Amino acid sequence: MNRKMELILRYLYGSKRYFICAAAASFVTTALNAVTPQIFRFCIDEVLGGGGYMWLEEHLWFLSLVIVLVAVLSGSFLFITRACTAQAGENFAKNMRDELFSHVQRLPMSWHDKNQTGDIIQRCTSDVEVIRNFVVTQLLEVFRTVFLVAISFTLMMSMNRRLSLMVLLFVPVIVVYSAVFYRLIAERFTKADEAEGELSTVVQENATGVRVVRAFGRERFEMERFREKNEAFARLWIRLGTLSGIYWGVGDLITGLQVTAVIVLGATEAVHGNMSVGEFVAFATYNTVLVWPVRGLGRILSDMSKAGVSFERVDYIIHGQEEAYSGGKMKAQPPVLLQHLDIVFSHVSFSYEQGEKVLDDVSFTIPQGKTFGILGGTGSGKSTIVQLLTRLYELEEGTITIGGIDIRKLPLGWLRRHIGVVLQEPFLYSRTIRENIAASRPAASMEEIQDAARTACVDESIMNFADGYETLVGERGVTLSGGQRQRVAIARMLLQKAPVMVFDDSLSAVDAETDHQIRQALKEQVKDATALLISHRITTLMGADQILVLNRGRTEEIGTHAELIQKNGIYRQIYEIQMTGSDRRQTLFQTGGSANGSI
Repeated sequence: MNRKMELILRYLYGSKRYFICAAAASFVTTALNAVTPQIFRFCIDEVLGGGGYMWLEEHLWFLSLVIVLVAVLSGSFLFITRACTAQAGENFAKNMRDELFSHVQRLPMSWHDKNQTGDIIQRCTSDVEVIRNFVVTQLLEVFRTVFLVAISFTLMMSMNRRLSLMVLLFVPVIVVYSAVFYRLIAERFTKADEAEGELSTVVQENATGVRVVRAFGRERFEMERFREKNEAFARLWIRLGTLSGIYWGVGDLITGLQVTAVIVLGATEAVHGNMSVGEFVAFATYNTVLVWPVRGLGRILSDMSKAGVSFERVDYIIHGQEEAYSGGKMKAQPPVLLQHLDIVFSHVSFSYEQGEKVLDDVSFTIPQGKTFGILGGTGSGKSTIVQLLTRLYELEEGTITIGGIDIRKLPLGWLRRHIGVVLQEPFLYSRTIRENIAASRPAASMEEIQDAARTACVDESIMNFADGYETLVGERGVTLSGGQRQRVAIARMLLQKAPVMVFDDSLSAVDAETDHQIRQALKEQVKDATALLISHRITTLMGADQILVLNRGRTEEIGTHAELIQKNGIYRQIYEIQMTGSDRRQTLFQTGGSANGSI
């Protein structure tokens, strides 16, 4: 509870005055509503009952005017309550959503690996809305109900103590009854909320993978998968609805018994002269006014279970350990001055989970300004090297240094600004091609954007579109071909002007001729940059200064293309498989070798 209150106060910044104003206006409204039954009592007992108020007997319109005035004031303060509640609520939700989104941006990849996208969306949207509704509506209603019970019960006691005590007996019955259902609903709501997150994940995966779904004819499978999740989700909410129906049905029975008891016993008291007719009317009115807020208190206790679950789900994200990022709102770091940018992997080992190592005692050096190639089969650890170098995952064993400094001692923001990465499956935003390329450097000029596109050999393709660089791409770049997406991503990375460039199989979707053109353009445009080429294609790697061959996470071979082609190892075997006779002769001629592989 302390943690929940801490979160409430944390996100109410900028809205506390609205919340306090709403609470004050709500109390005034409650007090004014408590005055109206007293006016009725006075009118019945004193004015109509001959209490000596002759002027009021002749001018009953005055009492009507007082009642209207009280109603107007009550309505005005109710408006203030609702307006301030809306302001406080939206500010509260906005603050929470902003911090959650910002926090998610800084959570490590290991956290994202363990959590589904749909569930994260659910926590940042639906759960935030549940909390907002509870804090600024239901929590305020609890305070108002307590105040209403206090003021109404005080006035009721002044009119008839025995009848008031009887009414008071029903209050703990309703509260205890509601508390029992509070516990029952909490567990079921947790399951329903998790089921909604799973349902959102299915929809999100289907929407983002629509090409795969259509290509493999998985529409029926996806519909069946969604139907199963949807049915499970519906069953949980039907059970919640059934439980709520029982709760409200039994609660209405208890409420009906209370109202009936007050009317019967109150009428008896009035007949025996223990209370006046006006007091009986006022008492019955107060009882009616009390019934629904107290009855609603049970609903609020029920909803409190939902809010409690949502608090825990949101707090799970907030408690996620952030990366040690030095950008954004973090304090500015002193500039990093390195004499050189040599990259050294020394006895690096890594596994994503407990079990087989993805990398096992891998060591190599990439001198500044050189091109380094990595070749290996699926699961050999090629992409893991990139993820460790950019600290998407933290190193477990060994060291990785840049310029002689352990990358764990370098500010993370500096590290990622100085290492440009193009992934095999590049992500493009649902914006224009120009905006996608400029994502790495928003202040870049149009001329710089076009230069980067030309180097990536995608400028001509872009200009063939009707809107050129202002062409809107679909979600995740779905309207572009695989090769176009990769080349746009390369242009985006080149615009970053990072001294270290990593190409993680990022030319896999382009043809061999375009691959060659891009590599030639890169040689001419970025001569001083350090390049790390990861590929399964020999032609992409053979021009590298050094080539590392990985096999099941271990270093199998390392050397130049000419050196590796002489060995009867994995590199030579892949070369024999990939190259046709004419391609092989041309390649060997370019590298100074012979048809049989000797130099």
